[in-house]
Amino acid sequence: MRKIAFGYSTRCNIRCSHCVAAGETPVARKMELARARDIIREMATAEVKGISFTAGEPFIYLEDLLELINLCSEKKIYTRVVTNSSWAKTPEQAREKLHLLKQSGLCQLRLSYSRWHQQHVPKQQVLYATEACQEAGVDSFISFITDFSELDDPFEQYLRDNNVKFFPEPIIYAGRAEDFSQQPLFTDYQDNCCQMNPYLAPDLTMYACCDAGSHFSSTNFFRLGSLNDWSVDQLLTRSENNILYNCIRTMGITPIASYLGMKSRDIVTYRKCSLCKKLFNDPETLSALQKAAAGNLLQ
Repeated sequence: MRKIAFGYSTRCNIRCSHCVAAGETPVARKMELARARDIIREMATAEVKGISFTAGEPFIYLEDLLELINLCSEKKIYTRVVTNSSWAKTPEQAREKLHLLKQSGLCQLRLSYSRWHQQHVPKQQVLYATEACQEAGVDSFISFITDFSELDDPFEQYLRDNNVKFFPEPIIYAGRAEDFSQQPLFTDYQDNCCQMNPYLAPDLTMYACCDAGSHFSSTNFFRLGSLNDWSVDQLLTRSENNILYNCIRTMGITPIASYLGMKSRDIVTYRKCSLCKKLFNDPETLSALQKAAAGNLLQ
């Protein structure tokens, strides 16, 4: 199924120190609303079935967001909004916003939560947003971003104490988190397979990966192209037909690293996106993998 992370704007009303969406410059970008509508219509024609509104804080442009969700609903596209819950200051405000989103046809709300988010947004607001979703009949879950340190224990316990649905999500050491110190890993093997959902940036550049891929500036390995030059279908087809991308999706990064000669005990010390960066953001290594992708690597 074709699905995409839709970065309508990179503007955010908080500044989390771990944010993978933050670039090297603080300049916030935003699509033109009319252009975004045209893109969604084009995505529907290209059989995109799921759109996740993400990047900055989507609720900053709530009126635009409601219009885009409504258009997606008309086109039978499943919609998700990724948010920091800063708008849910009271139960009443949370219910008001969810009522509007429900009317527009929103399918799911994903609430970002972590010790970094909650330096800016009170924990209670995440619960207000969750409760408002339940009342409005909108599916929701909390994405608990963690580095698996003991510092996260009270934040996780808070969610358990309040009986809310959440999923742990490993922090990605890119963007502002690139220089974070990393805790040792305590696992014996990682497949490191990745769905690689594409990401459309506000400047209309599309990347094959919605996580750290846009930060691979040495090779631009995941950059598919711009909608100023190519159609949605052409860029998605480019992603789907790339042999090396499909190796990542199916065999995972661990065997690719082994193929290159990395020792097994070294491979398991890397996180998924960190290992991906090591392999695909080095021009020489990438060139070797591209040559091998259609032959020895698959064998």
